[in-house]
Amino acid sequence: MSSDAAPIFVTGGTGFIGTRLVQTLIGQEYRVRVLTRRGPETADTSWLSHERIELVHGDITDVGSLIRGMQGCDRVLHLAAYAKNWAPSRDIYNQINVEGMRNVFAAAEQVGVRRVVWTSTIMTLGPSTPGKVGDERMPRSSNEFLTGYEESKWLAEQEAFRWTDRGFPVVIVNPTRVYGPGPLTEGNALAKLIDDYNRGRVPILFNRGVNVGNYVLVDDVVQGHLLALEKGRVGERYILGGTNVSLRDFFRAIDGVTGRTHWQIPTFKFGPLLLSHLMELRARWFGAYPLITPGWVRTFATDWAFSSDKAIEELGYRPTPLKDGLKLTCQWLQQMHGK
Repeated sequence: MSSDAAPIFVTGGTGFIGTRLVQTLIGQEYRVRVLTRRGPETADTSWLSHERIELVHGDITDVGSLIRGMQGCDRVLHLAAYAKNWAPSRDIYNQINVEGMRNVFAAAEQVGVRRVVWTSTIMTLGPSTPGKVGDERMPRSSNEFLTGYEESKWLAEQEAFRWTDRGFPVVIVNPTRVYGPGPLTEGNALAKLIDDYNRGRVPILFNRGVNVGNYVLVDDVVQGHLLALEKGRVGERYILGGTNVSLRDFFRAIDGVTGRTHWQIPTFKFGPLLLSHLMELRARWFGAYPLITPGWVRTFATDWAFSSDKAIEELGYRPTPLKDGLKLTCQWLQQMHGK
């Protein structure tokens, strides 16, 4: 890609997926304009000083800063979201995930951007039926939402479809449970879970570990974003997933990669759910951020099995097998710990 092409505007470019995405873009010689709430003088991540990266100070809650930042850009990758397990108020989820998305779309429309790829989540589709694998055509079976994040992203997705109905050029991608090399923050909770499990710290299996989730390597999600930017059909959504596996078998796969077997302690849902309620109460009373929340426990005690066939067939998406992705992640964790 010629460096003379218009820069790509990225929100959420310093998050877990966003960091990997921006690094991939500059590796392919794109110019990238990254929205950051920190001024360029306070950014402490060395790779952000790359010659093909321009930092733009602003916020997705401020349409004016978005319009200024997008000037001269013809494509937008909107990844920024409030994806934490807990917030003092559900209004925070709506302000950032719904209103923020609307602001990004409004700015892109005013500037004349020709394509937006917006990062939704598999959770907007709702849990899958036990024993079945869902896809983009699956109607949501319930209006009950397990978390404020899930509800806000569903509302945002409905809003996105309204924009496409009037011709706005947005393509939606729905990542599943993302893991892989990256900062061990809440956004990369699975890599931290893998690391803790390898150290013998979290052998607990919620709901006996029987519930199925879909696990995808972060590099595959990055690949899916770029393919959606190039080939995605406007108004369509694409599941960016990997392997459907139970939590118990996910941990067993880690054992298979590392060659070390760890104890696994199966629990029923009641114990973790009670603990999560107590943690949430403490958070509301004293402001101590909860390690787990009731919605988080219910999410992991529910099936989320999905297919990425649409992305594979239409975009050329190629997910990494779970064993290979875990091997890469475990090797990276060992290097990070100096082993």
